Amino acid sequence: MAIEKKYNNLDSFYLYYLCEHKSSINRFLHFIGTALVIFFLVVGVVKMDWHFLVAIPFLGYGFAWIGHFFIEKNKPATFTYPLYSLASDFIMFWHIITGQINKKLEEATKGLKK
Repeated sequence: MAIEKKYNNLDSFYLYYLCEHKSSINRFLHFIGTALVIFFLVVGVVKMDWHFLVAIPFLGYGFAWIGHFFIEKNKPATFTYPLYSLASDFIMFWHIITGQINKKLEEATKGLKK
């Protein structure tokens, strides 16, 4: 599915982003990738080892793209909206940790139908 609408702010983009992550398996893969990104960033900085930092894009995008290409069968928004997509990964990560994800998915579905 191609992104047809132009998003000018993160709030409106996040509604779209959540609707592209309807599968709990895809969200789980994103969650694992984002958790590994955070872990590798902290370890890389603490140990001052750039090897951990080099791995970050492969971990984050690897898990996410598997979820999109094989589970959701859609194109990751990273290709069109890289910064909004990156920010949305962390927002969704937070919503999963805090137990808000189902409520946010419902709001996104209703919001895009308007």
